[in-house]
Amino acid sequence: MIKLLNVSKQYTLEDEVFFALKKVSLEIGEGEFIGIVGPSGCGKSTLMHLIGLLDRPTEGQVKILGRDVFTLQDEERSKMRNQVIGFVFQQFNLLNKLTVLENVLLPTIYTRSKTDVNHQDKARALLQRFGIEKQINSYPNKISGGQQQRVAIARALINNPKIILADEPTGNLDSQSGKVILDLLGTLNKNDKITVIIVTHDKEVAGKTKRQIRLKDGEIV
Repeated sequence: MIKLLNVSKQYTLEDEVFFALKKVSLEIGEGEFIGIVGPSGCGKSTLMHLIGLLDRPTEGQVKILGRDVFTLQDEERSKMRNQVIGFVFQQFNLLNKLTVLENVLLPTIYTRSKTDVNHQDKARALLQRFGIEKQINSYPNKISGGQQQRVAIARALINNPKIILADEPTGNLDSQSGKVILDLLGTLNKNDKITVIIVTHDKEVAGKTKRQIRLKDGEIV
């Protein structure tokens, strides 16, 4: 499903070249539950951004569903990012001016293809599934962190993605709320057959996944 071949990413800082990733090659199969783990600055977030089509490599290939994604036109790549990948972030990235329901529906604004799905009904069903249907008309800053992250996961699922990328999804939560979120991601992987990739520096969080990819100084170790 996801294949990286000799992928490097470099930046130039004050005339000094810095490699965030160095010749990384890996494969992630359909339906896997993966942890990308390593200390701060090891290249985890850079790897996630490349898989999530949020950045492009300096060299190497990134293939998703058999397509070399960085040979696609910008519009095609944006469509893939919107419809194939769902994102969950440590900071939730919800808009406080929008209600919970409106936040979940945000990705559908950019979905141009015709569909028989009623997005409003689907959003309500997701919120009910995650036990936060009573907060549907609330605003993000009026609900708990754990509830906000469940809203973020519902938003990530609204377009039926095949992949969920979760960047430190428990980083801003207490231990009990964090456990709920990890269990939820595990259920989505097991029951919904979604490929789930968790990026974390926390070994305990990574230990909940079925396979770990460890990075150090931009390389897989």
